[in-house]
Amino acid sequence: MKLTLGHSPDPDDAFMFYALAKHLLPTPGYEFQHILQDIQTLNERALRAELDITAISIHAYAYVLKDYALLRSGASMGDNYGPMLVGRRVVPREEMARVKIAVPGLMTSAFLSLQLFLGKRQEELNFVVVPFDEIFDALRRGEADLGLIIHEGQLTYAGEGFALSADLGQWWFAETGGLPLPLGGNAVKKSLGAARIAELSEILYASIKYGLEDRVAGVEHALPLGRGLDRALADKFIGMYVNELTLDYGERGRRGVREFLDRGYAAGLLPAPVELEFV
Repeated sequence: MKLTLGHSPDPDDAFMFYALAKHLLPTPGYEFQHILQDIQTLNERALRAELDITAISIHAYAYVLKDYALLRSGASMGDNYGPMLVGRRVVPREEMARVKIAVPGLMTSAFLSLQLFLGKRQEELNFVVVPFDEIFDALRRGEADLGLIIHEGQLTYAGEGFALSADLGQWWFAETGGLPLPLGGNAVKKSLGAARIAELSEILYASIKYGLEDRVAGVEHALPLGRGLDRALADKFIGMYVNELTLDYGERGRRGVREFLDRGYAAGLLPAPVELEFV
């Protein structure tokens, strides 16, 4: 059975699926077509239920409950770190809603966390949507005062000449008494049925576990997608977003997801309460 598997062209996702991409694991009865696209595009495709398995922003998952369930493995969570607001100068929190912010997509978890952080709805913010890997360039051109950065920019912003105004993962950790900030997960089509979903869950778990146990080779595989990261920084970034919480959310990770989506609904930022389904 050929299945589409969507994930981002980033070191952490490449590391997660290293074993699958290199055919290092048995996948009896399944063949995977890897589709590499940015997370905003994958979120939009999930809204149309186009892919069998896909990386998805936890924010976007609130809109696809009818078609997808969250797999127990594959989470990207910021554990006292996460999306950052950076710019050419430090902007105080009370000014942020008035300056222009470059954001990587309206369905990203980074954008929902920004709205929660500022206590503002989308229409109350001054923002421009920019592909995540072009935000630094937008800041340099003066098209925005702050950039909401995700992925490896969290490790390279200072070297690019930018100053940190806020780390939303640190804010969330303090705000919630120590919960991780849920950013992304892996979702699977419910229409595949319980038996297949259980098999696929084990295959993806095994892929992540393989990478963690064969770390040097996994990092080497992911390095070409590091956009300027050297091996040490790539390894550090991968460790931030592929770890024990990625193997399985666990109770703490599940609490983080529930709290994030519950707060989003309570603030009027999500259309309905989210009944989570982990498989």
